[in-house]
Amino acid sequence: MKSNQNHLHKFLSLSEFHKMFGLPKPEHPLVSFIRLEDMTLPTEGLSENMVLDFYKIAYKDTIGSAKYGQRQYDFGEGGLVFTAPGQVFEKPKNNKSKGVLILIHPDFLLSYPLAKKVRQYGFFSYSTDEALQVSEKEKETLFSVFKIIDEELKSRTDDFSQDVVISQLELLLNYSSRYYKRQFITYKAVNDHLIEKFEQVLESYFTANGELQNGIPAVQNLADQLNVSASYLSDMLRSLTGLNTQQHIHNRLIERAKEILSTTDLSVAEIAYQLGFEYPQSFTRLFKSKTNQTPLEFRQSFN
Repeated sequence: MKSNQNHLHKFLSLSEFHKMFGLPKPEHPLVSFIRLEDMTLPTEGLSENMVLDFYKIAYKDTIGSAKYGQRQYDFGEGGLVFTAPGQVFEKPKNNKSKGVLILIHPDFLLSYPLAKKVRQYGFFSYSTDEALQVSEKEKETLFSVFKIIDEELKSRTDDFSQDVVISQLELLLNYSSRYYKRQFITYKAVNDHLIEKFEQVLESYFTANGELQNGIPAVQNLADQLNVSASYLSDMLRSLTGLNTQQHIHNRLIERAKEILSTTDLSVAEIAYQLGFEYPQSFTRLFKSKTNQTPLEFRQSFN
């Protein structure tokens, strides 16, 4: 375990994590299944913030409240929180949590398709207050997967052990994707408000020549203004509108470009710079990919 000047603890191995929280050595050096009630929060030696060199999937029976958009909601049921390697998160506040914790070192996934696919699960970049809330029936399904992983790690290792654990991890992530999509729909009213706010924030970049000052809107900047993580915003938009954040930005850029092309005599280069593009070629390439026409062809056909 290492700490830096910002008092950030970095756990490089599962063994270090187990030792810090009073757990026996892991059954496997690269993957671990832990019951939260077995963990002991150290009284000293642990900083407020931690970062892991491995993936973390945590289910807690009670996680208090969760945030959707800019509103907080209280939940009696538990939920899942996902953390990717290198993400900073706060240390546990107490020893009273019940649930399970799965730690997976990236090396455990090597040579399996999941090593690449795991990066496509956006919820590993969600913030803690965007946790996945699960119903009682969904919880039963998840715990059936947890049970197989736990039993497989405790049994004698053979040629199929890693295959079985990998397949169960992928099943767990696919179920989580399904449940998150259900959650986006469940909180549709809340997310509709978030979409409306998103459109307002995005529009502000294209009014009063805002694009000249701010450049092309960045996904992270939009998410920050909405108080949600960038991954959550993109996944929510994709689920409810069919387009992610970047696609919404590009569509608005094209709309604005068409307005300028049809109402001014500005050159393509001038329009590109006004919209925040560093190079006119990038603007022309995006415009053609969206309209099947170059900006000049659009202007000529419009005239």
